[in-house]
Amino acid sequence: MQSVKSKKRNRLKWLLPVCLMGITAALAFYPADEWQDKITQTLEQYSKRFPQEKVYLQLDKDYYAAGETLWFKAYVMLQGQPSLSATNLYVELVDKSGNVALKKILSIGGGTASGAFEIPELVKAGQYQVRAYTAWMLNFDAEFLYYKNIEIFDPSKNAVQPGGSKTGNDFAVQFFPEGGNLISGIAGRVAFKAIDQNGFPQDVNGIVQNLKGETVALVKTTHDGMGMFDLTPIAGETYKALVQTSKGQKTVLLPLVKTAGVGLKIFNKGTRVFYQTIPATKDNPVYNNMMIVAQMQQHIVYKAKLNAAEGQMSGFVPTKDLPSGIIQFTIFNSEGLPMAERLAFVRKADALPLVIQNTTINNQPRQRNVLELKVPDTLLTSLSVSITDADQVVKDEDENNILSNLLLTSDIKGYIANPSQYFKDMEPATLSNLDLIMMTNGWRRFSWEKILHNYLPDIKYHYEQGLLLKGVATINKGTTPMANGKIDFILKQPIDTSTAFSSVTTNDKGEFAVDRLQFVDTINVFYRANDPNKTWKDVDVKFDPHFFDKNTPVTLPYPFREPAVIDNTVLRSFLSTVAESNAVNKSIAQKPIFLQEVNVREKRLRRAQNTQDRYTTGMFAAGDGYGFDLTHDEPSAFTIFQYLQSKVAGLTINTTDVSKPALLWRGGSPVLFLNEMPSDINMLNNISISDVAYIKVLRPTFVGGFGGSSGAIAVYLRRGGDSKADVDTRGFDKYRKNGYNIVKEFYAPDYTVRKDIHILQDKRLTLYWNPNLIADTLTHTAKISFYNNDFTRRFRVVIEGMGEDGTLGHVEQLY
Repeated sequence: MQSVKSKKRNRLKWLLPVCLMGITAALAFYPADEWQDKITQTLEQYSKRFPQEKVYLQLDKDYYAAGETLWFKAYVMLQGQPSLSATNLYVELVDKSGNVALKKILSIGGGTASGAFEIPELVKAGQYQVRAYTAWMLNFDAEFLYYKNIEIFDPSKNAVQPGGSKTGNDFAVQFFPEGGNLISGIAGRVAFKAIDQNGFPQDVNGIVQNLKGETVALVKTTHDGMGMFDLTPIAGETYKALVQTSKGQKTVLLPLVKTAGVGLKIFNKGTRVFYQTIPATKDNPVYNNMMIVAQMQQHIVYKAKLNAAEGQMSGFVPTKDLPSGIIQFTIFNSEGLPMAERLAFVRKADALPLVIQNTTINNQPRQRNVLELKVPDTLLTSLSVSITDADQVVKDEDENNILSNLLLTSDIKGYIANPSQYFKDMEPATLSNLDLIMMTNGWRRFSWEKILHNYLPDIKYHYEQGLLLKGVATINKGTTPMANGKIDFILKQPIDTSTAFSSVTTNDKGEFAVDRLQFVDTINVFYRANDPNKTWKDVDVKFDPHFFDKNTPVTLPYPFREPAVIDNTVLRSFLSTVAESNAVNKSIAQKPIFLQEVNVREKRLRRAQNTQDRYTTGMFAAGDGYGFDLTHDEPSAFTIFQYLQSKVAGLTINTTDVSKPALLWRGGSPVLFLNEMPSDINMLNNISISDVAYIKVLRPTFVGGFGGSSGAIAVYLRRGGDSKADVDTRGFDKYRKNGYNIVKEFYAPDYTVRKDIHILQDKRLTLYWNPNLIADTLTHTAKISFYNNDFTRRFRVVIEGMGEDGTLGHVEQLY
């Protein structure tokens, strides 16, 4: 099994000798040209300097009403793999005017994060966009961020939908010659795309005529407003299309015919992608020194010289070792200028296999339901599950799931209707329609012309590693930087009364920064200049505001398209249920006695157990491991890692170099957490052991995030009741810093236990939400257990996930 796992892990490491081997051998007798090397080296350098980071969110539903909670799970990828280095996720709910109605900053661990928006009951009904991104993604085109259109209804207005209706008689038709241009004398394919005034697909038919009025091609939609026809352009001709839809007729000019250039045809056969290039003329020497390059996720997977005089104008790219995704073909001339371009989609059966099995379904009120999810036994996974009422929460017809978003829509220009349809199966018709998408939507991740001429992105936002506290210190009433000075910090977190210390040296401009901070809610930052010589009498410290703290309206690159109309009966029932659910929630808030639970235990818990219960939650509480209670101990060690030495069987800790401890457990390094948020060796090594309340070392079966199979070490700082004497902050100034948002926990009732709260009506529409479904490492299955509400008869189950090697999975089932 290990060999299979290793092979799977290496799938996306972009070591692709198989793809290049045949080409390299065939062209070995050609000397390397400088311009060809420049093209390949430029992309390689660009990829290293500007790696692609992507975010996708799974939401529990596609529309909401005021007063509900919007639950989400984020998957963050870097160059096609889980972004294990990402730490900060920003999620916003934006209205039509670009105003940010709600926002969250969340901690990313193992390439994932989860959170929720509690939608206020007084929020204005209408269309909104959920926007999610990392700071690194802000350096590039705003279209690269994650967006999802949602509707928020007013439950007091029964069956009234926001927005308008799809009216109007205008439409547009665009034509896309394969390779980019119509070239005289070269038979080529021309794809087209027809849309209505709202941007939705529009059926169209018509004819293409030349200057003489002769019909040279037929225009007829084959799928979602798209189609294709063959055309052999003639020099000097002008072609026009006479098209008609249900909304009217139009005459549209085709692109101008060019007399120079190269035609490019792509034939996607699945296991191989064939290409054929045809020069405008055979005797022009410019066509004897060209190159074709195929790149995928900013890595070159194929390149070959093209020489018209010697007939070297076609070939193929083997796809055996390529993952699913867009591959971009570009033909360059000897001056390094692109001459033709075409996208193709490598569609493989390589999705994360997720299988729902062994189900026990009972749709009677408040009855228990059980499902079992089978996951691969060759790699670790991160999974999220949403189960909703299938009759009151209908599925969005314009679905964009984890596969279609991260593999397709996040890389190309233009709106794609219902992109998930292209990943439902591997049927020839589906693949043919997917190729139409490739021909009618352009590449937008980067421009060859720009990167070859060194027009590179302006990096305003550096890759974040934890939260950052930065600013500038000045003296002489702000006129002079406090160069090479020192500032001491006392960081106190009100939510748990924990305290940390830090000291930082300013640079010659008086600037300072404390990075890699990890805390939730807010901290009080007490600070003062540390000058033993007392030469600085009037030090002034100003902290830089974080971009996320500003309330600046944003410009949304994706339009608010008119939503699909929900059946009025369904909508009326949905709104009525939400209104009743809001009333129940108010009743709970007004009568907290319903939430009180008293658990009497005959056996008194030991102190260590009490400490663990107070500090650990979720998978950290349930995880198998060793616990160390430091609330009463006075450890002789100075650091956490010195303390843990020789205390855990199999865990090797080398502290020969105290500043750089080395950890090894079952052949790898355990993942590290501070207060259950991702951390690193440097951060934990700098924490005083006297500030630690509890340490839990979880055995290698722990699978939180994608930390591998080498276990985890979770460190908890002292808080209320366990803190030592309060630190004296006299003489310090105070600043308040926002941290990560606290993640709300989904309430799932257990009707096998009698509770006062159960006398209330159960009007939940999201019956189960779990952003961190844990699979058993022995059986490779995950159990999903939930109770029905008082009325649901059909359940919609949606499970999405990501493997440690970047494979993506989606499964959906109605019960």
